[in-house]
Amino acid sequence: MPRLALYTFGVLKSPLADPAPLTRDFYDHGEAIYRRMGRYPGHLGHAEAAAGDRGGHFDLDWGAWGEFAVPAWYDRGRTAKTVALAASLSLWTGLRPAFDAVYTGLHREALKRRHDWFERTEHPNHVFWWVSEGTTPTWQDGVCRLEHLHDHGPAPHAFTFHHAFDGEGTPTRLADEAT
Repeated sequence: MPRLALYTFGVLKSPLADPAPLTRDFYDHGEAIYRRMGRYPGHLGHAEAAAGDRGGHFDLDWGAWGEFAVPAWYDRGRTAKTVALAASLSLWTGLRPAFDAVYTGLHREALKRRHDWFERTEHPNHVFWWVSEGTTPTWQDGVCRLEHLHDHGPAPHAFTFHHAFDGEGTPTRLADEAT
């Protein structure tokens, strides 16, 4: 049975190492949200640095999730002191569980504040694609899919909640997916 991969990416208004209250607020929300997401029904796993560090992203060991990568349009820092991004890579049983996790609870509250923390861009901030059971998507997979979505629009190869495809590549809607 295929599994759903989700890659998210956003450019922050200030580096993660910035001691300002806004950055601390983002970190506090993020840590609580990650803990909560991991307990949602349908969540199968997410990329975490092997040592549990939240350093510069680029120099961390991500294990089976591969070397950390970012879209070509990211033009900010790449060191622990200058990184200004938030990215996630996760696996789900389907669209409905991912949607419920993203648009309810703590994450929904954080979405209401996204413009406080993130720069507005013309690029998509998330992408889905299906992977076969036993496959761990990599950061590079996520970047390639997000860039494909930006350049070509939604397709079975790379899609969004609003323009989704099932595991066989057929257009679908959340209402059509069994929970």
